[in-house]
Amino acid sequence: MRATVDFLLHDWLAVESLTARTRFADHSRETFAQVLDTCERIAREKYAPFNRLVDTEEPRFDGEKVVLPQATHDAWKAYADSGMLAAAQDYALGGMQLPYTVEAAANGFFAKASVSISAAMLTVANANLLMAHGTPAQQRVFAHAEFAGRWSGTMCLSEPQAGSSLSDVATRAVPDGADFEADPLGPRYRLTGHKMWISAGEHELTENIVHLVLAKIPGPDGQLVPGVKGISLFIVPKWLVDADGRLSGERNDVALAGLNHKCGWRGTTNTLLNFGEGRFRPGGRAGAIGWRIGAPGDGLRCMFHMMNEARIAIGMAAAMLGMAGFEASLAYAKQRPQGRPVTGRGKDPTQPQVPIVEHADVKRMLLAQKAYAEGALALELYCARLVDEQHTGEPAAAADAKRLLEVLTPVAKSWPSEWCLEANSLAIQVLGGYGYTRDFPVEQYWRDNRLNMIHEGTHGIQALDLLGRKVVMDDGAGLRLLAARVNATIERAGHVEGLAAHANALAAALHKVGAATKAAWATGVPDEALANATPYLQAFGHVVLAWIWLDVALAAQRLGDGAMKHGKLAAMRYFYAYELPKIDAWLAVVASREAVCRTMDPDWF
Repeated sequence: MRATVDFLLHDWLAVESLTARTRFADHSRETFAQVLDTCERIAREKYAPFNRLVDTEEPRFDGEKVVLPQATHDAWKAYADSGMLAAAQDYALGGMQLPYTVEAAANGFFAKASVSISAAMLTVANANLLMAHGTPAQQRVFAHAEFAGRWSGTMCLSEPQAGSSLSDVATRAVPDGADFEADPLGPRYRLTGHKMWISAGEHELTENIVHLVLAKIPGPDGQLVPGVKGISLFIVPKWLVDADGRLSGERNDVALAGLNHKCGWRGTTNTLLNFGEGRFRPGGRAGAIGWRIGAPGDGLRCMFHMMNEARIAIGMAAAMLGMAGFEASLAYAKQRPQGRPVTGRGKDPTQPQVPIVEHADVKRMLLAQKAYAEGALALELYCARLVDEQHTGEPAAAADAKRLLEVLTPVAKSWPSEWCLEANSLAIQVLGGYGYTRDFPVEQYWRDNRLNMIHEGTHGIQALDLLGRKVVMDDGAGLRLLAARVNATIERAGHVEGLAAHANALAAALHKVGAATKAAWATGVPDEALANATPYLQAFGHVVLAWIWLDVALAAQRLGDGAMKHGKLAAMRYFYAYELPKIDAWLAVVASREAVCRTMDPDWF
């Protein structure tokens, strides 16, 4: 994997060119390598050996606290001590001012070694949200402690009656006293309600947990404002703090209501939390104390900062699980003897058995995994490179990067979570019966990866976002910008021997996506257009990955005549031969606005 990461960062994305920018001027290819080396080592020593342990020794509540294996505590400490929580932050905050592209690549090693062993992903996203939308005091007290690894963070959106439907959030936040706006940490409220599916919502890894909670402020009539416009965002710590960030020793009114027992990601606690039930009564009164971030009703806009960052991280986690399964099944296939090659005269039973990697169908399954996992990794690193461009590029380039990210984020989250799950399924198939046992790791990779199609916005939500918002906003400006990038790759590849046919296939596929997009919205009726949003997402994602693979192939052409070059080109050929043709079936129902799913009467089931 490391060779692929280095190839993508340097030969494809030219990440070293970022060091010409003031923010990254102290860095070089050597400092990037040092970061990757450190993270690869920590992942190898503190994460990978305990991946099965955290899967079997699930978090448990002993009546007072949540108990996690010691390995999880050790892994968190090693990660926090590495400085990676603050990797992209200013030097003044103890950060490295590291490009996000390199940070994302480095974090990939941890996801591959054990995706569920720590809560670092949400902690960084939580702190980054505060740095973008919080007051200076909120940043100093909460975000800085998270970057230092002393505190961790969560995001609290879903409720029992409101999963993806955030407009139905019922958690209430009422001003805490007449002088609630005078608190130095921001306007202070008392929250009551219930949140569920909260990753890392309760543990003893850090001295405090910073919950970011969506809630509604009642109007003058005491009623909650309907819809998402009434949602605000609040900082609700597990332990109360003063204006200087010191723990007061008083527990906030946030109580663990239960642990969810999951199919995978078992090393990370997943919780139900009760806010304001009165188990803990700060100041002698029930209600969890929270400080508002931003203006009333601005909560969802602020929270999307964290959600979008988390979606790219989920895509990276899915890609790395796909990579882990691919590497495990490849190693198995190279050493497992079974069967004999088919020759012109059939099989010769007198000949010795060959490793199963010699069989065409096993190669097919391995090529699929390689195409899915390495393609997904390339997609995530490309999106990470857009983040760096958005933050440090020239104004026009930064604006383009922002627009491209808006279009690509639903794909960056959904495509790896679907197709790297399929890669994990194929890894099990390569191992046969052994793959279905816990004696080998591939079944755990599949279980861990199955969550990624659900959390941080389900597949259907990403599809609605893509077809319902991203490709049509600003009269399709984002889609046109993406098409321009794709066409630039097509133009370059069209002049390269061996790639011209693939360039033509991609051009045809891009045209089909554009035509289907127009056809879906031809009547202007959202119900008709969006009934087949998920097939649209699948087709759109496959075209994006075909583009990514063709662009990667152009970079691979410049490599020496070795295994790296031929492996990348073979994976690209596989994708174009076996995967890209699938878009025709998906786009057919989109373009025709096939109505069967929309008009199906529930009674008919």
